[in-house]
Amino acid sequence: MAISLRIQRFMESASWIRRMFEQGAELKREHGVENVYDFSLGNPDLEPPDAFFETLQKVAATRDGGWHRYMQNAGYPATRARIAARIAAEHGVDPGEAGIVMTVGAAGALNVTFKSLLDPGNEVVVPSPFFPEYRFYVDNHGGRLVLVPTRDDFSLDIDAFAEVLHSDVRAVVVNSPNNPTGRVYPQADLDALGALMAEKSPDATLISDEPYRKIAYDDVEQGSVLKATPCSAIATSFSKDLGLAGERIGFLAVHPEHPQRQGFLAAAVFANRTLGFVNAPAFMQRVIAQLDDVTVDLAKYTARRRVFLDGLREAGYECVTPEGAFYLFPKAPIEDDVAFIKALLEERILSVPGTGFGAPGYFRLSYAVPLESIKKALPGFARIRARFV
Repeated sequence: MAISLRIQRFMESASWIRRMFEQGAELKREHGVENVYDFSLGNPDLEPPDAFFETLQKVAATRDGGWHRYMQNAGYPATRARIAARIAAEHGVDPGEAGIVMTVGAAGALNVTFKSLLDPGNEVVVPSPFFPEYRFYVDNHGGRLVLVPTRDDFSLDIDAFAEVLHSDVRAVVVNSPNNPTGRVYPQADLDALGALMAEKSPDATLISDEPYRKIAYDDVEQGSVLKATPCSAIATSFSKDLGLAGERIGFLAVHPEHPQRQGFLAAAVFANRTLGFVNAPAFMQRVIAQLDDVTVDLAKYTARRRVFLDGLREAGYECVTPEGAFYLFPKAPIEDDVAFIKALLEERILSVPGTGFGAPGYFRLSYAVPLESIKKALPGFARIRARFV
């Protein structure tokens, strides 16, 4: 039985995160879960807030209205209107109900977007370090991923973008707060990028992938692509801010003055159906529509970030302070980040090499884990680093 050679190659080169997960499972069987410190997965561990469960029960109790049947492929109008109002309040730009397409998570929103925008060979530009699944999402629809370096502090390098933008670029994707670095992009940087795209890639759409947007710290300024350029869209989900990663509920929002808005939205709705999503989960659409301004307890992520960051720095690691999300992206004490994370396994510490995110020499740590695990792992981090310096 033949298996796609292309997919086999992708599987071999992909997902350091999954590999570490599998190694972690073996360590946990051998040493016990409490004795393995797994920082490899960005799987939110905080339970959804009480308001979610209250709404869940209320929606589940509804027995009329045909709520479990097919719907418009774009999603329920009432849910889309509610989300458009939230975006208008937060971004200062109202996409309107018609500008929202409910999707199967942010991943679904990105795949629908790329299916709508890309012809074979078109380029999608992404700043690096980057979420590695982007490469596969772009390839799914015949595009080519082009990486552009960021500055030493992982902020956007507009001059570097100027070197790669041209007329065949169809999309630029920014992920803010960023996975894996936690960097948040301010409005000035997004404005500069939007202006540069208008000059060099006038047919390109600036897309913000922002499922971590509500997980931000220290009152950091968060920019908006919708303010930066009319050629913009948002792809996001409720996976992180409500702790609903397994429910696969998200949306695409298109700027009200996007020059190809009608065609873009029509294509996105069509792609939602023909890619096999059909529509976003009906039940969750009804639930999240009622949860304005509700998030998980960010104080817990804040405390973990502080303890983890302080502990690593005390041990001698260099690490940019993350402004959002729930990751640290320290510099490895040796150039070979893969060798370093293998050494951490000796202390039963699981992390992911920066190589998997396009940034050799770094490694990613998720603090979507109990605070006690972080505290217990810190001596091991110190011992391994001392071996290499």
